[in-house]
Amino acid sequence: MTGQTEVREFQAETRQLLDLMVHSVYSNKDSFLRELISNSSDALDKLRLESLQDKELDVDAGDLHIQLEADPDGRTLVVRDNGIGMSRDDVINLIGTVARSGTAELRRKLAEVKDAAASEELIGQFGIGFYSTFMVADRVTLVTRRAGETTGTRWESTGDGTYTIDDVADAPQGTSVTLSLKPVDTEDHLYDYTDAAKLRALVKRYSDFIAWPIRMDVEKPVASDDSGESDESTGEPKTDEPKTEVVTETINSQKALWAKSADEVTQDEYHEFYRHVSHAWDEPLEVITVKAEGTFEYQALLFIPTQAPFDLFMRERSSGIHLYVKRVFIMDDCEELMPEYLRFVKGVVDAADLSLNVSREILQQDRQIRAIRRRLTKRVISTVGDLRDSRPDDYRTFWENFGRVWKEGLVNDFDNRDAILKASSFASTDSADGLTTLADYIGRMRSGQDTIYYMTGESRQQIENSPHIEAFRAKGVEVLLLTDPVDEMWVTSGLEFDGKSFTSIAKGAVDLDSLDDTESDEDKADKEKKSEEFASLLEWLAETLADDVNEARLSSRLTDSAACLVGDTFSMSPQLEKLYRASGQELPKSKRALEVNADHPLIIGLNNAFGAGEDHSALVPTAKLLYGMAVIAEGGELGDPAEFAKLLAGNLTETLHTESQE
Repeated sequence: MTGQTEVREFQAETRQLLDLMVHSVYSNKDSFLRELISNSSDALDKLRLESLQDKELDVDAGDLHIQLEADPDGRTLVVRDNGIGMSRDDVINLIGTVARSGTAELRRKLAEVKDAAASEELIGQFGIGFYSTFMVADRVTLVTRRAGETTGTRWESTGDGTYTIDDVADAPQGTSVTLSLKPVDTEDHLYDYTDAAKLRALVKRYSDFIAWPIRMDVEKPVASDDSGESDESTGEPKTDEPKTEVVTETINSQKALWAKSADEVTQDEYHEFYRHVSHAWDEPLEVITVKAEGTFEYQALLFIPTQAPFDLFMRERSSGIHLYVKRVFIMDDCEELMPEYLRFVKGVVDAADLSLNVSREILQQDRQIRAIRRRLTKRVISTVGDLRDSRPDDYRTFWENFGRVWKEGLVNDFDNRDAILKASSFASTDSADGLTTLADYIGRMRSGQDTIYYMTGESRQQIENSPHIEAFRAKGVEVLLLTDPVDEMWVTSGLEFDGKSFTSIAKGAVDLDSLDDTESDEDKADKEKKSEEFASLLEWLAETLADDVNEARLSSRLTDSAACLVGDTFSMSPQLEKLYRASGQELPKSKRALEVNADHPLIIGLNNAFGAGEDHSALVPTAKLLYGMAVIAEGGELGDPAEFAKLLAGNLTETLHTESQE
């Protein structure tokens, strides 16, 4: 060993994760072996790829494999591979530090849940990999040497917040992880991980499909000596004592799961392969198998997860699709094979005709890759549609986890957006907690209704409390409730469904009386009369509030509230403006129409006060309060909250003073 031993502290988030593993409530501690074997498999994949791409690389790629070495007397288990290995910096960055954020969020969420089952689900969302070894080991020792380098690295920790690291002169190529195992405690789900039968069973369950041989030394009986010879010392016939010999066995089948037909693979095998490629601990919601022959030959095994990964909306994330060429691993995050809005899909694509030296730049231009991407995209979309029609509970799980991402395709994937929209679901006023398809919405449309009504907002509660929805609720006209930021983008893009356009109930003029021909001659006459009665007030309101509104008019959408703000048909919604400003973009101030309810006591009183005299200056505070109330009612932000509070206090004081004089 060369160099001085260095003691380092784990990064704060890593210490939290170690503490979680050491004191884990996760019952399936067996899965630590899957994590280590998966890491070894990745290392072997990368070594073979580098050796093919760099003929000058000084590596031994002749017998790539994974070795398990169990010592029952010493209570140790070693998982060894001769793969790509790691440099000293790799060890510090990959093991001493959690390179991605999220651990603090995991700890916070775990503190909020009360039972072990919920904790297991959360752990599954965050993928803990190497650190799961501390569930079963008191001490973990790692020795590694990166292929092509001469000096190795030794890393060791007891999971107490620090680790030691030093150089190793004679380390073999690859990585070995030695676990000093905790005592067997079946009540705490800690089993004997030095038992050959247990290890064989775990490999069969979790890692049978690994493409590399997983080997283990086992004792096998040797045939007894039936020669009939006598013992030289006693002259008696020799007794048949059991004899054994140590042999090395390959304990996994090594057959690529995607190359098997569906009837050859069990659900458990699919689930474990999903966990291998996704580094997640949940189960897949759906399995998609594809085998294409003809011009482009390829096989694919794709998975839709049950749970959204914590980094789904993070800028730095991997795509989740592994690319192979004729069973040779090429890359583990081939983003060219799946569009951005399907980034939650995990799995493997094995292409038959690509070069082993393919690069990302070549992939971006490759005709075959683009064709595979188109076909896989359509297959995933159709699968989601089938899920919605045949398994509504699973579809609800999908939508709750991935609906927000899925709808990005309505903006970014012009070729498939009709199919995406058809497979989508939305909250609506038809159900307090259910989802509706657009086909079902159209089936419930009122006679004479030729558009799909919607409203966007930050939450369902905000939309349902909005003044804009009052008349629609009163007349039983269904409205889609869209609360995801992406909804602001696709719903204004000119997209139609089944020949029906989308209309915001917060924009443009609305005339619901025309539905079912419910507007009588008497109603029309009443409208004309009110238009005349309030004409002067509306003109004055428009002038008084000219800095904020472009028009004042009577409303046909209000039944309970005094006023609301309405944008032009093609204007930005307040929510979209807020999104742009939050991203740092400067936008000119937009003005909307102020609609008032001619049947509301406040508006009637204001109109009477306006008609009672020529000087209307005393009514200006009321006009400003009316506007401010409309802003607040839609969940908007006042330009000058202090002025509004001052006007409100003055108005209330005057009201109380008047009442006390009576």
